[in-house]
Amino acid sequence: MTRTVDVVVIGGGQAGLAAGYYLRRQNLDFVILDAQPTPGGAWQRTWDSLHLFSPAAYSSLPGWLMPVQNGAEYPDADHVVQYLAAYEERYALPVQRPVRARAVHRVGEQLRVETDTGAWSARAVVSATGTWWRPFLPAVPGREIFAGRQLHTVQYLSPREFAGQRVIVVGGGNSGAQIAADLAPHTDLTWVTQRPARFLADDIDGRALFDAATARRRALDTGDTDTGGVASLGDIVAVEPVRAARDAGLLKAQPMFARLTEDGAEWADGTRAEAAAVIWCTGFRPALSHLAPLGLRGDRGHIPTHGTRAVGEPRLHLLGYGDWTGPASATLIGVGRPARDAVREIAALG
Repeated sequence: MTRTVDVVVIGGGQAGLAAGYYLRRQNLDFVILDAQPTPGGAWQRTWDSLHLFSPAAYSSLPGWLMPVQNGAEYPDADHVVQYLAAYEERYALPVQRPVRARAVHRVGEQLRVETDTGAWSARAVVSATGTWWRPFLPAVPGREIFAGRQLHTVQYLSPREFAGQRVIVVGGGNSGAQIAADLAPHTDLTWVTQRPARFLADDIDGRALFDAATARRRALDTGDTDTGGVASLGDIVAVEPVRAARDAGLLKAQPMFARLTEDGAEWADGTRAEAAAVIWCTGFRPALSHLAPLGLRGDRGHIPTHGTRAVGEPRLHLLGYGDWTGPASATLIGVGRPARDAVREIAALG
């Protein structure tokens, strides 16, 4: 049996909930399909020490400020999970879980969403599956012969399982720096980055990053000079653990190695480092396989969009995948504006 609604939202994390908030305000009939068995989206899968870059009030979804976490200026991931679960309940959002969307097809004037529990028909679809579920691993020579353990950011939990070991962390972004800082006091750490590590000024947090992303999008939209956005400020937010490890001399980035060997890594000049584990903090790609039947994929795996609306399919909106679907839209505070704009366009479809 195929169920029919005005809008299907695919993904029950922060982007899906923000869309649900505005869909509720428009009195549209909608459903949110979440592949995860419990609320909280990707925040349920992070490493133990992860904290937000911003205070609670600057890390909130539309309509309700995140409550302050006792004893923490920057909330941890568990606090975010609790907030998202409470947000879902507060606005009585119609989330069904666990439901995995397998494919979206055009069927006349409707879009048909096929899932592992049946099909849904809607006049519009919001895809909000994010990137956490599609980790990227670079094609580094020797990766297949390395005899130690290899894992991605999504699999890292804490330094306890690596205590006393030689560990290589790969990646010069926030996850690489934070995981390297987490491991530095407990392991023989080698941190490698593609280019020299660029730390933001110590007083910059998520509030300034959101402002920078928004200013860049505004400049691009109006034809003004590209401000460079967040990338112009640096790559790594100097959160307290990163700052402490850096200032203690424990966080010194090495250039990227040329290849992995059976027992470690080797650089182009012949220098070697042994390792029991390599942790790839090398980013993610958009999780868009469910949209493949629509034939919309463009460069770098992105679907071309105008705002959040897919250029090749006006009934489809993409939300929360990065700046190409709205400035800072992959953040808690940033997803609200593009979610509002997407729902306004959907409501105007009639």
